[in-house]
This record gives sequence, structure tokens and C-alpha cells, in this order.
Amino acid sequence: MESRAKHSSNGIMNQGKDDFGGSPPRSVSVYDIVLRLIALATTLVAAVVIGVAKQTKTVSIQVSPTDPPVPVTVVAKTAYASAFVYFLIANVIACVYSAISLATSTVKRASKSNLPLLLSIIDIAMVALLFSGNGAATTFGLLGVRGNSHLQWKKVCNVFGKFCLDVTVSIMMSMLGSLAYVLLVLHAIISLHKRSP
Repeated sequence: MESRAKHSSNGIMNQGKDDFGGSPPRSVSVYDIVLRLIALATTLVAAVVIGVAKQTKTVSIQVSPTDPPVPVTVVAKTAYASAFVYFLIANVIACVYSAISLATSTVKRASKSNLPLLLSIIDIAMVALLFSGNGAATTFGLLGVRGNSHLQWKKVCNVFGKFCLDVTVSIMMSMLGSLAYVLLVLHAIISLHKRSP
């Protein structure tokens, strides 16, 4: 395959390949690696934080107005909410894929490799997976913060403050991972557009 020289923004000539699967310019590889490292780190932190999130509290429950309050031990943990379990699984999948894609993107590829196209397609799937997990966890988390008066669901974050804080941190880290994948997808689209005649 024929390679051609391209001018970068600083006027230096870069050798690039004509096809999408060719070796990218050095700056593109660094950009790709940095974003994949960010995605790996943030989804790993999100998965670990939500995975170990747990808080035990003793609350007083009054069964009837004439009886004294009864102390009851209540536990809040990730496994008790399917939305948080889905969020955890989504981040574990994204973290494992981030590690695999980071390893494969740093390996020298043959000029006709379709690996960049395959990675871009899976990157799009990771965006969808992470945003769906973030949406599920955020929705359930807001129920914990605000409750739902129509369904008589009381807020619980005033009791389980540490657990709710862990969930919030985990969602924020996962959002950063999602953003890294969005930037990877946008970069792939821009690269394809620049290479089209």
C-alpha cells in the first residue's frame, strides 16, 4: 500500500497510511492510548467503589404509637438494587475491554489490519453500555436522595449517607469513562473523514 506524507498543524511532515487500518501518526496513537488509559482507570475505580459500597445502620422503628421504638439493624449494599448491579457489570465489562483494547492498540499492526475499525465499533457499544448503566444507577440513586411521595418510597440517603456518597463517586467516575469513549468515537469519525477523498 502506498503511503503519503501529511502536514501536521505544526508544519512537521508525518508519514501516514491511506487506509483506515494503517499505522496512525504518532500523535494519534498517544491520543488513543491516553483516552483508553483514562477509560480503564475511571471504570476500574467506578466498579471497585460500587462493588464494595456497603453501610450498616441501626434505626428505630415504631410499630404502633403505644409501643416503644424498636432498634433494627439495616444494611444498604449494591447487591440489593438491580440498577446498581447492572451499573457494576457495565463498568466491569468496560474496564476489561479498556485493558484489552489498550494492549492491542499498542501492539504494532500490519498495514491492512481491520483492528482500528473493530475497536471503533466496540467503542460505540461501550458508550451505549456505560450510559445505560449510568442512567440506571442515577435514577435509582435519585430515589434514594429524594424518595417518591406518589409511591410512598421514603428517601434513604439521610440515613445511609456514606453509601450514597460512594454511589455518587462511582457514577461520576463512570461518567468520565463514558466521556473518554465518546472522545475516542469522535476521533475515529474525524480520522475517517480526513482520509476520505
